[in-house]
Amino acid sequence: MSKRNSQAAKTAARERLRVEREREAKKAKVKRQLVVAGTIVGVLAIAGGIGYAVMQANKPGAWEAAADAKLVKPANSSGENGTTVVIGKADAKKTLELYEDPRCPICASFEQTVGETIDKDVADGKYKVQFIGASFLDRSMTGEGSKNALSALGAALNVSPEAFLAYKSALYSAEFHPEESQDKFKDDSYLIEVANSVEELKGNKKFRTAVENGTYDKWALEMSDKFDDSDVQGTPTLKMDGKKLTGSDGQNAPMTVPEFTAAIDKALKA
Repeated sequence: MSKRNSQAAKTAARERLRVEREREAKKAKVKRQLVVAGTIVGVLAIAGGIGYAVMQANKPGAWEAAADAKLVKPANSSGENGTTVVIGKADAKKTLELYEDPRCPICASFEQTVGETIDKDVADGKYKVQFIGASFLDRSMTGEGSKNALSALGAALNVSPEAFLAYKSALYSAEFHPEESQDKFKDDSYLIEVANSVEELKGNKKFRTAVENGTYDKWALEMSDKFDDSDVQGTPTLKMDGKKLTGSDGQNAPMTVPEFTAAIDKALKA
């Protein structure tokens, strides 16, 4: 190989090396840009995630929102906030006040034992019954089943007084009433399952929509406030003419049919 050709070869080699270095430099620059861009996107994603989490944490819960919602009163209710629920014949002279919490196991025992007697007495016109619902067990046991069941009872009352009584009976039944510590009534699907055992509510789309949309959530809170504003300390509590009806112990609600009948007959004569 001649000296001239050797010099040309060296020049060509240096040119190829320069071009290769430029190509590598460009690749490295692009890589750095991609890394920076990815980091920025990651930071923005994290910031967005944190922002969303904060927003969700500060977002009011369903029951907090219900407290500020517009009140919808069920049909067949009366009173300023629709919390007066009186069922029975208009010519019945006296009214039995019945204070109950849907999660209360003693209320369930009372309803399973005495509930049919009350329903029959009301149907016969012996007296009217006024229902006052409570949700204090949601606070003491934590949860929201009492409030949610009250809301569903509002949806049943909106259908008819008979549907309300039948649904209340089903909620307290041995078949459907959960243990006190189990907050099963918080689930709309379970409340609808219970409702399917009631003829007027089975497959009732209007009732189902009201339960799922929480139409009567605000009403349930108003009803619960009515209980809290009373002088009643526990459930079940029965009153007539402002006086408590008790069993043989003179303290608690009558838990058997004979004790209840004796107490109610005495109150009716007073």
